[in-house]
Amino acid sequence: MDRIAIIGCGGSGKSTVARQLAQILDAPLIHLDTLYYDKQWNPVPKDELAAQQEKLITGERWIIEGNYAGTLPIRLAAADTVIFLDLPARTCLWGIAERRWRYHGGQHPTDGVYDRITWSFVRYILGYRHTMRPRVRHLLQEHGAKVRLITVTSRRHTNRFIDRIKRETNR
Repeated sequence: MDRIAIIGCGGSGKSTVARQLAQILDAPLIHLDTLYYDKQWNPVPKDELAAQQEKLITGERWIIEGNYAGTLPIRLAAADTVIFLDLPARTCLWGIAERRWRYHGGQHPTDGVYDRITWSFVRYILGYRHTMRPRVRHLLQEHGAKVRLITVTSRRHTNRFIDRIKRETNR
């Protein structure tokens, strides 16, 4: 696992898993939220986001966490491993509630996440498995034929996966 893309619904734990893996594997970590948004939390132009990712994927090793299905094919073309956090909506909603409690809102300095809970974000989470998951699966089939796909479906499954990686790397 040298080039890892971590994807999943908001609140699924992408940033947490990415930080843990980056520490265990001693790999550079990129949070797509830090690329997608400017300092005023406005989205950057899509071509700029794509260009930034095109540069990042040339690295020998990396962990890139974030969704952005429009640029997922860029990451899939270079990744050797994709970790898909396919957790239930209630777990993801709990995840954003925990994040709000922990960080008290605002932009997180370490991962670029802007802790903003809106009704549209809640609707996105509630509908993710019906709308985005099929799109992500299609993109994985179309562009990710050579990647090792690891799908986790619960927090417990995620923790067991991280523990296994720790054991395998003796960390």
